[in-house]
Amino acid sequence: MAISLILVVAAAENGVIGRDNRLLWRLRTDLKRFRELTLGKPMIMGRKTYESIGKPLPGRETIVLTRDGGFSPPGVHVVHSWNEAVAKGEGLAQAMGADAVAVVGGAEIYRIALPHVRKIYLTEVAVAPEGDAFFPPVDLTRFRELARVAHSESPDDEYPFTFIDFERRY
Repeated sequence: MAISLILVVAAAENGVIGRDNRLLWRLRTDLKRFRELTLGKPMIMGRKTYESIGKPLPGRETIVLTRDGGFSPPGVHVVHSWNEAVAKGEGLAQAMGADAVAVVGGAEIYRIALPHVRKIYLTEVAVAPEGDAFFPPVDLTRFRELARVAHSESPDDEYPFTFIDFERRY
């Protein structure tokens, strides 16, 4: 079974993905989609993203890519290079019977991962907040859009947003 890299991100219209190591919106529908896309898969994330979550998420294996040699929270696979993260992810995916490894942030990890991912699952949030973390620009000529589903603001979702799925052109 071939294991692919997928990228899961929620970004504002201006590319902002966070500020002060926090998300800037409350979108229950997006959190449900995140869970569906990552459940049963290894996830690669950076240290700051891990710290914003605060713990390993159930039903997934967490791989944290960090330069911090002393970082070693329980229940987490700590790696220190992108190649090590991918190798660890592929090994864990095989052991879990998963077909993909999910890259889930933050900004620096997305930048490193973009040239390697097969699919991008983007939640584009219809807001333009100030932030200090940004999703890097994507060369959309290298991807084709597979699906687009718009969602309105609701009691569970504080802003309108659109799920957009992309697949790399080969």
